[in-house]
Amino acid sequence: MTIRLPGSGGAVRTYEPRTEPLAVTPGTPFTSRTVFSAAHVVADPFADVSPDSPAAVDWDATLAFRRHLWSHGLGVAEAMDTAQRGMGLDWAGAAELIRRSAAEAKSVGGRIACGVGTDQIASGSLAEVRAAYEEQLALVEESGAQATLMASRALAAAASGPEDYLEVYGHLLRQAAEPVVLHWLGPMFDPALEGYWGSADLDAATDTFLDVIAAHPDKVDGIKVSLLDAQREIDIRRRLPKGVRCYTGDDFNYPELIAGDEQGFSHALLGIFDPLGPLAAQAVRVLDTGDVQGFRDLLDPTVGLSRHLFQTPTRFYKTGVVFLAWLAGHQSHFTMVGGLQSARSLPHFATAYELADGLGLFPDPKLAEERMKTLLSMYGVNQ
Repeated sequence: MTIRLPGSGGAVRTYEPRTEPLAVTPGTPFTSRTVFSAAHVVADPFADVSPDSPAAVDWDATLAFRRHLWSHGLGVAEAMDTAQRGMGLDWAGAAELIRRSAAEAKSVGGRIACGVGTDQIASGSLAEVRAAYEEQLALVEESGAQATLMASRALAAAASGPEDYLEVYGHLLRQAAEPVVLHWLGPMFDPALEGYWGSADLDAATDTFLDVIAAHPDKVDGIKVSLLDAQREIDIRRRLPKGVRCYTGDDFNYPELIAGDEQGFSHALLGIFDPLGPLAAQAVRVLDTGDVQGFRDLLDPTVGLSRHLFQTPTRFYKTGVVFLAWLAGHQSHFTMVGGLQSARSLPHFATAYELADGLGLFPDPKLAEERMKTLLSMYGVNQ
């Protein structure tokens, strides 16, 4: 079993894939950390659509992938960035995804949190932004899922300063039926969110973010921080009111943040746990026993793959996530809503394949090799 893989300089190298996957099995629920995997959507490859069309979703394959994550004890973070929210999946599609996934979670006993945003409007006044949030919050609560208040492009455009964020979020938290997760997504994931919380100065923005939480600690289950800045997350984590959790969204530094230090640790809500699901679950179960080094031994080697998938432009990491799901056999094709399968280069895919194979992520290495060779042949790389 050998495969010829192209590099960024045009040279082709020979790689010998693994013959056996990493041995992982579903196990008991986690006891030391709450862990969500953000989950991708599977496109319908037979739909006659263009990149500008509403998303055509293969619902059976999409829900099957969520059952895969739940079977390993992971929670599912639904209709968020990894599901191409705002990058191919519009509000109508996200609403249907929330309804279907929440019902599926109830049927199998899986944990689910769903994204609440404002993407049914492109822009608007603060009152219109608040109303858009309210509409989505109502749908998520009616579905029985936990709400995650996502950062809003429309709010970033409409707000004139920190006070507008305090007003909008305060209003939403007061009316939320159950504690929510507050999501701070950095501009590396979405450039339209530059200056969120009313300032491009991250120290000032952090203060406003924490002011929102301090005013309503009983309505905030936790925060998800996706700034790819480990020290800032640690600093925020240490300033949270008692009982408010920090869910790391740092796809560059997650092992150390989940492991924690003498002053605390982060739970997790991560896009990289979509392809890493079984391995990540096994690592957390090792951590549950108190074996921090064993946890790090399992999870630290995955960081290279994660940093590769999330390299600049970071927002296109979803392409690598879906690519790996195809190679792993979770879906029958490599197409994406919005045509986003074109967002990464062939050398990027080749490196992602090699790194994932080296970790033993493919349940059937031979299938992954055959599919990788199919992709390579489409690009003119003969084997």
